[in-house]
Amino acid sequence: MNALSDLLDSLRSIDPLYIVALIPAVVVLVHLVPWLVDRHGIRSYPGPWLAKFSDLWLGRVAAAGHRSEVVDEMHKKYGTFVRLAPNHLSIADPAALQIVYAHGNGSLKSDFYDAFVSIQRGVFNTRDRTAHTRKRKIVSHIFSQKSVLAFEPHIREYVKTIIQQWDRLTDLGAKGLHGSEGEGGWQGRDGRVWLDCLPWYNYLAFDIIGDLAFGSPFGMLLAAKDSAPVAKSHDKAISAYGKEDAKVDVIRIPAVQILNDRGEFSASMGVLPPWWRPYVKRFIPWYSKGGAAVRNLAGLAVAAVAKRLAEPSYRVDLLSKLQEGTDDDGNPMGREELTAEALTQLIAGSDTTSNSSCAITYYLAANPQCQEKLQKELDEALENADDVVASFEIVKRLPYLEAVINEALRLHSTSGIGLPRIVPEGGLTILGQTFPEGTVLSVPSYTIHRDKEVWGEDVEEYRPERWFERDPDAIQRTFNPFSYGPRACVGKNLANMELLVIISSLLRRYHFVLEHPDKPLYTKEGFLRKPTECKVGMKRRV
Repeated sequence: MNALSDLLDSLRSIDPLYIVALIPAVVVLVHLVPWLVDRHGIRSYPGPWLAKFSDLWLGRVAAAGHRSEVVDEMHKKYGTFVRLAPNHLSIADPAALQIVYAHGNGSLKSDFYDAFVSIQRGVFNTRDRTAHTRKRKIVSHIFSQKSVLAFEPHIREYVKTIIQQWDRLTDLGAKGLHGSEGEGGWQGRDGRVWLDCLPWYNYLAFDIIGDLAFGSPFGMLLAAKDSAPVAKSHDKAISAYGKEDAKVDVIRIPAVQILNDRGEFSASMGVLPPWWRPYVKRFIPWYSKGGAAVRNLAGLAVAAVAKRLAEPSYRVDLLSKLQEGTDDDGNPMGREELTAEALTQLIAGSDTTSNSSCAITYYLAANPQCQEKLQKELDEALENADDVVASFEIVKRLPYLEAVINEALRLHSTSGIGLPRIVPEGGLTILGQTFPEGTVLSVPSYTIHRDKEVWGEDVEEYRPERWFERDPDAIQRTFNPFSYGPRACVGKNLANMELLVIISSLLRRYHFVLEHPDKPLYTKEGFLRKPTECKVGMKRRV
């Protein structure tokens, strides 16, 4: 005790001005020493100057909302290998994709994914290999091709609803009428209705995944409004599970906006060192707002699951299948785990579908020859169809439709950032370079989707025909819209079905033009790249 007292007395005797002067020196040493020691042997790789010493460069880039584009520019400047942070190397080569994310290589997700945990870890943000294997066993069978076919009637129901809404607007627009702000401020002129189609795709995707994941839609399509119920108290809502007449107090929130805020917050928080994160959330208002979005989104899932489980249901949907699933020991998911997985499906299923549908519509409106060619294929294939919504069984075999969708997913890589992985014990060798255990590596989808050796010199052009011209093996190794390996998107089959049914149904029925033909598709990126708007003129086809 005497020694401790002497130490405290010594610290008290230090001049405060000396401590203040010492702080910058400590900060410099904390960042300089790891660079000098170079424990992972990546000091020689090029990259932005600040990124050699600090995570601040990548944190600033991620928060600005254009990480994929900036990293792509860095690769154009520095080459295949670019250092993004003191222990993070980006590798822009398709060959690296098969190694960094391969089955059985032992690599783990980095602490980037900790920033995406809210209720508890789900299949997306679980980092432990054993825990992930258990979760994936329960979840993966739900998304097999055979299983997702049971979801088609639900998808078709909401595609029919958006067609009814758009039929009404195109009829009014053809008469030159204008809409209210509540419906996005649409305008009728030149025989078309002019509107931003992005909100409508958000409503569609949210209602579909709300129905599949929670047993009922959020009602966004019918209301033409971004609104969903969120539980006021997570604990009270969870304790209401299984109780008769249990009531969950809710408020309504703009769920699409909350989801956007949450993605931007988590993606920029995840690139910061874990010990920075509590202070950043506390003292920087932008991050505080993102933390509130995480809580609200979790509250949405808690309220929806509580409501569903309090009511008897015999529906076949994601939630019922999650309830049925068991691990190797025969154990089902607990209530919080069930809610966390339902939230994962909400986030993944709404964002990807809405953003991709919007991007596909933009590229077809911007390239009328592609739109015409697709509509010809759809007219021939669906000539005898007696429903306004296309059948998955028919459209899943249409080659040009598939090329149209894939070309949009190539250019608008919904998940464009390089997903970070930790090199396992024994290291990894990529393109002749060996990286020791603990190094963080990533392969940026945005950049490899623009590899000229694979896709041709015109990589920035939207041209579905390239999918019939280029080497199919090279394309197979490079195209990465749903990630790759054991941690790839489990909902790939569901997403493919949704896009095929949505795009074929809407493009068969409507003709689209851009309101501003020379305006690019502006995006903002959190974890996913999202269009900010897509203003089109739309009319019913004869």
